Amino acid sequence: MREIIAHKRIKELREEKGLSQLQLAKETGITQSNISRYEAGISIPTSPNLIILSEYFKVSIDYLLGLEDYY
Repeated sequence: MREIIAHKRIKELREEKGLSQLQLAKETGITQSNISRYEAGISIPTSPNLIILSEYFKVSIDYLLGLEDYY
């Protein structure tokens, strides 16, 4: 079984864009506390938030979850 690595991917993509968690929250409408929880690996994004993040970063949901390696 593969490890869900959304927490690593979200943080990596956010940092590549030079955004703080608060800036990403404002851009996506996802709360900063949720983004923090996702990046800490405390929770996995909901389906609607996975869609928002994948569209925002222009990557697949499979990439965010670690099911594929390239976006």
